[in-house]
Amino acid sequence: MTTRDDTTMTTETVRLNGIDVAYTKAGSGPPVVLIHGLAEGRRSWRVVQESLTGVTTYAYDLRGHGATTVGRPDGTLAQLRDDLLAFLENVTGPAVCVGFSLGGTIVLSAAAHRPGLVKSVVALGTSSVVGRGAQSFYGERIELFRGSDVEAKKAALLADTAAALHNPESDVDAVTAARMAAVGDAHGYVNASTAMARLRDEPLTPELSRIGADVDVHIIGADHDSFCPRKAAQIILDAIGHARYAEISGAGHLMLVDQPDQVVAALQQALATA
Repeated sequence: MTTRDDTTMTTETVRLNGIDVAYTKAGSGPPVVLIHGLAEGRRSWRVVQESLTGVTTYAYDLRGHGATTVGRPDGTLAQLRDDLLAFLENVTGPAVCVGFSLGGTIVLSAAAHRPGLVKSVVALGTSSVVGRGAQSFYGERIELFRGSDVEAKKAALLADTAAALHNPESDVDAVTAARMAAVGDAHGYVNASTAMARLRDEPLTPELSRIGADVDVHIIGADHDSFCPRKAAQIILDAIGHARYAEISGAGHLMLVDQPDQVVAALQQALATA
């Protein structure tokens, strides 16, 4: 199925790994795949797709997020990684992969397992391991979003969104509404939260050494990111000796909301070396 919106973007659906994956395609040139974070969807990349017209960008909804079906989720990073690998194998071919937060973790895992498909990595606000506090946070959100209290879910996501923003001009309510829409029935949110919580006992960090020097790796952080602070980026940088780091100023975890122009510029610079 293919539909077209009011820009040059095309929305399509493809059957992969037992799920219907919705994605938006824009631009022309070498393929760049965009993977969103937890409680987000492909539309969170809209400003990037509107700006990076010299490449063909593909932004897809993760399993159980947005318009992508959940299938049989198993709560593992490996399944989300394999969804990305299937997208690369069947839709784009080898591509530059850009991931935010959860999406960055997925991209790094894919690069460690199939470097021939991931031509280069750009990971924004990403962690390869989580601490006890983060594991507890995910556990609380999993329990809440498995329940039926919609207002409590909205309140929690509003609080999480506010904590992830730093720029006072960012519209917390609008961002929260978009995230609630992407969460939908919450099956995908619970699945992805379970996968991230497992990084406490099963960190991705040891696998990162598999990413060879022939795969460019760019790590992008934000100076006011309390969810994935500089320490999280440093763990990845230490594990991948050739990775490069850039920082967005005046931004919290949701850096693409707080400082979209800076993020686009950083992506353009990273892609110039890809």
